[in-house]
Amino acid sequence: MWSPGRAALCWMLLETFLRSAGGLNICMSGSATSCEECLLIHPSCAWCAQEDFGKRRSLTSRCDLKQNLQKRGCEPRFIEYPRSTISILQNSPLSTKGSGPAQYDVVQIMPQRISLSLRPGDQTAFSLQVRQVEDYPVDLYYLMDLSLSMKDDLDTIRNLGTKLAEEMGKLTSNFRLGFGSFVDKNMSPFSYTAPKYQENPCNGYKLFPNCVPTFGFRHILSLTDKVDRFNEEVQKQMVSRNRDAPEGGFDAILQAAVCKEEIGWRKEAYHLLVFATDDVPHLALDGRLGGLVQPHDGRCHLNDHNEYSASTKMDYPSLALLGEKLAENNIFLIFAVTKRLYVIYKNFTALIPGTTVEILDQDSKNVIQLIIAAYNNIRSKVELTVSDHPEDINLSFTATCQDGKPLPGFRKCADLKIGETVSFDVSVEARSCPPRGTDQTFTIKPVGFKDRLEVAVNYQCDCSCSRTAQVNSSLCNSIGMYNCGTCRCEPGYLGAHCECQEGEASSMYLSACREAEGKQVCSGRGECSCNQCLCYESEFGKIYGSFCECDDFSCARHKGVLCSGHGECHCGECKCHAGFVGDNCNCSTETSLCFSDDGKMCSGRGSCVCGRCQCTEPGAFGETCEKCPTCPDACGTKRECIECRLFNSGRLADNETCQRLCKDKIITVESLENEDPAAVLCVYKTENDCVMKFTYLEHASGRSILTALQEPECGGGPSALTVLLAVVGTILLVGVVLLATWKLVITIHDRREFARFQSARVRARYLMASNPLYKDPITTHFAEMETFEKSFNGGVH
Repeated sequence: MWSPGRAALCWMLLETFLRSAGGLNICMSGSATSCEECLLIHPSCAWCAQEDFGKRRSLTSRCDLKQNLQKRGCEPRFIEYPRSTISILQNSPLSTKGSGPAQYDVVQIMPQRISLSLRPGDQTAFSLQVRQVEDYPVDLYYLMDLSLSMKDDLDTIRNLGTKLAEEMGKLTSNFRLGFGSFVDKNMSPFSYTAPKYQENPCNGYKLFPNCVPTFGFRHILSLTDKVDRFNEEVQKQMVSRNRDAPEGGFDAILQAAVCKEEIGWRKEAYHLLVFATDDVPHLALDGRLGGLVQPHDGRCHLNDHNEYSASTKMDYPSLALLGEKLAENNIFLIFAVTKRLYVIYKNFTALIPGTTVEILDQDSKNVIQLIIAAYNNIRSKVELTVSDHPEDINLSFTATCQDGKPLPGFRKCADLKIGETVSFDVSVEARSCPPRGTDQTFTIKPVGFKDRLEVAVNYQCDCSCSRTAQVNSSLCNSIGMYNCGTCRCEPGYLGAHCECQEGEASSMYLSACREAEGKQVCSGRGECSCNQCLCYESEFGKIYGSFCECDDFSCARHKGVLCSGHGECHCGECKCHAGFVGDNCNCSTETSLCFSDDGKMCSGRGSCVCGRCQCTEPGAFGETCEKCPTCPDACGTKRECIECRLFNSGRLADNETCQRLCKDKIITVESLENEDPAAVLCVYKTENDCVMKFTYLEHASGRSILTALQEPECGGGPSALTVLLAVVGTILLVGVVLLATWKLVITIHDRREFARFQSARVRARYLMASNPLYKDPITTHFAEMETFEKSFNGGVH
């Protein structure tokens, strides 16, 4: 919360910096010769209007820091030092309920009126609170595309009124419902214009031969609490037919928004406009195809039959005009479109504040759930808008939402519950002074609310001492006006007291016109006259300073624009407006676009540079570096969304942030087959020792798609003893097999060697038997001895 004590501390630090920054005093470095010029240099500058102050000093010495002027003898009562102030004019307390006797005096924003008195360059701040009250009245106007392709949708919503009233009755006790329809402009090339199609555009169309004539927009039922009337009117409706695919829905939206009396919008109610279609809309300039060159005037054009009478006279409205009229009439627009159109209409929501988009089934069977979801989404957030914003005023916001943490740069809070109060700190700074007598006003209001904060602004650009200025004062030799301690001389006269005439010069005067010894007189950009430099005029800008040493055109540029258009050139240096820094003021300090949905700066994967995220994590991309399938934490981040979305468990399920943080599309399957090579497979173990698998893919459309198993894969794990026995048994079995193999190999080897040995023996015996060289001599000897013995024995006998 901004406090006077904090503001005083900031100014004290700023002034200390100004005194010590390289010896430069910004107040004395300018060319201020009057009180008003001094106050415009910087909000820390003050002017001394005391008559006898600084007699021996240059004229600019009256402009200095306040404490410096006091040290140099200026009495406080002569010091002009205005500060910005805030006055609260109306501050009614916030309401708690939107129904009951006080429903017409419900207050959802506090305060309601304030007044700002701003000194240029001086920042001040105020706070406002917003609360979504309970049981607030709701007006819902159902705007339906009745082209031929929506025939099945028309059949579905014939009893929509009763069912919708029952569901909305759970959210508010004061609900009204209305109905309107549209097709397109009844002219070529948008519709069939041949005579045979005038009464029946479906003439000759075999699938559906009968339909009503083409029309632009038709208001059918004004807002009413008699929901049976809605059903009756829908029962009477028939579809029509146009030629091209786009429809004239934006014509219808604008008429539904601006024809307040005909539609019946109540001032003290939420205004919901449901736009149901299955095709794209025509945009501004499309009407030129049919010769319509007149832009839409943004007014109501319903005739006595409640039909849009200017359909064939004016072009389609632009997105800017739609956004302006919807905001002006506090209308929340809900695009209920088919799935293939989601991305197109989602882009429209970024250009039209206060709009949401929901996916409508092909036959509109989910329209009630869609409306309830969109209403809850609208009621769960508060976003501030500023209308009639003065160009010379800078506004910066800091949101403090339900968690109590300040969010600099944010003007929106989400995930709110009905009845919760949020606050916003608004810092205000005026950059310049408008023409005298000009007062500015602007309005701050939450999107879609009737409640608003009206801010009146006046500027402190004049000095109080100027009210007592003396014309032809004797202090100015009767040839000048004495104002705030200085003389404004008549043309042709110069000097502190108008004591010199133009053209007079001397060496003494010339030395006083040099910034330092050896420097050029008046920096070579002016003439010295009566102890003062008269600076030349330049076609590039203003040359100023005591020695003509400064100008407002020699500063750094960005793309050819001086100080990038976000700062002022002061003596060769860019003085950036609030919210911008850098040598050429091209770098925005706004960080709101760098915060991801989870509140982290650039999703923790990059840094915010000049208001945009620069991703440093390899593989990270997206506006806030939120997309990174290859990041180490990608699976962990998406795992939390799988747990909370599919099983209502995990960290995000406890703090009710699942819906806000987990917006990815999740597809559940019975078996996971990762066919896409770009998809990342993620696996994690659940608390029950089951295994959950899913894939993470960034689609070409920019959406993240998660494909997950319907249920984790679970199975009974083996016991430790079983695993041990299995391991030991396996080792033994392998050992036995190896031993048996070794034994088999050895046996085969031995048998082969033995067979080879036996074969060798056989061959050896054969050779010994057939070769006489191998006959045994002993065998022959014994045979002869036997013959001899027989002969001998015979001879004896």
